[in-house]
Amino acid sequence: SDLMAQAGAAVSAPPAQAEVQAQVQEEPAAPQDAQTGAEADPLPESVIEARPPSREILPAPQPAPEAAPEYTAEAEAAPQVAILAPREGASGSQDTVAPPAFLAPKPAAPSGGLVAEPQVATGRFLTALEVRPILNATKANWIAVREYGGQDLLYVTHLWSWRCGLLELRIGLNGAAPEIWPLPPCHEDLPAAAAILESDGLPYRSFPLRSVQLIEVQLTYDDLGTSKVRFNRAGVVIP
Repeated sequence: SDLMAQAGAAVSAPPAQAEVQAQVQEEPAAPQDAQTGAEADPLPESVIEARPPSREILPAPQPAPEAAPEYTAEAEAAPQVAILAPREGASGSQDTVAPPAFLAPKPAAPSGGLVAEPQVATGRFLTALEVRPILNATKANWIAVREYGGQDLLYVTHLWSWRCGLLELRIGLNGAAPEIWPLPPCHEDLPAAAAILESDGLPYRSFPLRSVQLIEVQLTYDDLGTSKVRFNRAGVVIP
């Protein structure tokens, strides 16, 4: 009977008391000292303020970019070359610095009294302007050697055929100094100005048999330009 009475009393307990007990159980326990078990006193505000702030990791400082060189129009226009000042000699006069060899003009070859002629393209092959390209392309045909009648005949027929653009022809044999071989006149009154007429003579000279071994040919064009070629007998002999 006592147990039944206690159970009834518990069931009939007012709900307010149950809510108070729940609130008490939900309240957090106060901090206690780990050694004594007593409640620990809260930290004073001065201690809280004295705590060091949390350390924030900052990025490493980057080097400042180098300043670009100042641009000016004068700097661009100034040539980056060294200028040599003239030297003063013992007498106080200034010596002129000679230009490099590759810039110095080549001295003109002596003309030997020859005078340059105007270079005008006539279409008739009368000047060096028209004749030189042909003679440069046909150097192997300038001369020929033929054994005939117990002699060496040295022909210059090809050069006579383009003589209107030449002022002078020189030929040297076997290492001797080249000598002048006269050229016939250019017949400008004829349709073929470089034709070889009977009055012009023969375009060869005779020498002892097999005596012509080395031939040097020098041409002077009517613009005073020159050209020189050496031939050996084997290269120009007619079989």
